Amino acid sequence: MTPTAAARAKQGPSMLPDRLKDPALLREACYIDGAWVGPPSFSVNNPATGMELAKVPQLSADDCTRAVEAAERAFPTWAKHTAKQRSNILRKWYELIVANREDLALILTSEQGKPLSEALGEVDIGGAYVEFFAEEARRIYGETIPSPRLDARLLAIKQPIGVCGAITPWNFPNSMITRKVSPALAAGCTVVLKPASETPLSTLALVGLAEKAGVPKGVFNVITGDSRSIGKVFCEHPAVRFVGFTGSTEVGKILYRQASVGVKKLGLELGGNAPFVVFDDADIEAAVEGAMVSKYRNMGQTCVCANRIYAQAGIYDEFVQKLSKEVAAMKIGDGTEQGVVQGAADQHGGGRQDRAAYRGRC
Repeated sequence: MTPTAAARAKQGPSMLPDRLKDPALLREACYIDGAWVGPPSFSVNNPATGMELAKVPQLSADDCTRAVEAAERAFPTWAKHTAKQRSNILRKWYELIVANREDLALILTSEQGKPLSEALGEVDIGGAYVEFFAEEARRIYGETIPSPRLDARLLAIKQPIGVCGAITPWNFPNSMITRKVSPALAAGCTVVLKPASETPLSTLALVGLAEKAGVPKGVFNVITGDSRSIGKVFCEHPAVRFVGFTGSTEVGKILYRQASVGVKKLGLELGGNAPFVVFDDADIEAAVEGAMVSKYRNMGQTCVCANRIYAQAGIYDEFVQKLSKEVAAMKIGDGTEQGVVQGAADQHGGGRQDRAAYRGRC
């Protein structure tokens, strides 16, 4: 535990480090080239209480460049690892995620706000991504293609692309990390990841477990700090061969323009537009149940949550009455409290809809 985290742990039983089985999971430093670096600078707060959970570094474009160069140095050796070696390391990472499931969920709920039951589910999904790609690492097959010539043989060989830059959103701060990182590591690529500034603690806990699992230094790096300058480094540094981003369409367009200079490969998961439609012949009970899940999962803060509901006139009154009853029965509060189904919404969500910043939601 860092000195500042240790000091907060002494302030009272309500502090997050004191509630964790393994307080070392709460990190207040970035992870670059196998070392924990950077003085804690900006606060990460609990959206339900407003209390400070931890501080993390505000690193710069130069720091990001250093992380990219570390990933570039680590790439040749990691790419030469056998499929079995990479698979075994990912399997160990998965096992550590499972072993620390409750702590990871508590960190997630504390920084993001979703109910603890949803956080536990997300940690399970995040672990499942790692488990899946641990197995897929053994099955990176090439192809033999029929040749039009008798004196030639055509082969397709799949090779790791190199350093990958990843930018992840605040609404799924665990599973979005493993979904981007585990396939890259399985393929033999190295990664520099920038988590959302509101929810970096889950990422830092995960990279700590990856280190413990045996991921070599420089292979998986995490940097927190200025989103715009870090995103610009990802798009313009020649060593970064691929950039993956989940967030707003506005920011995706900015990244697209920046990456176009070097014709860099991009993987963009942008925005969301999700109407919920109820027809006259619908099963109303099923429609209400579906609407509750679609609208209120993660406090409505996902790319697939319904942002408007249309109901035909014939069933409108009945649907609204039953939906209103279900909404009124929801328990709202701190996501760590028993029975809460609606936790605290992201405090910056309203402004986020009107501006482009490298913090977009899924």
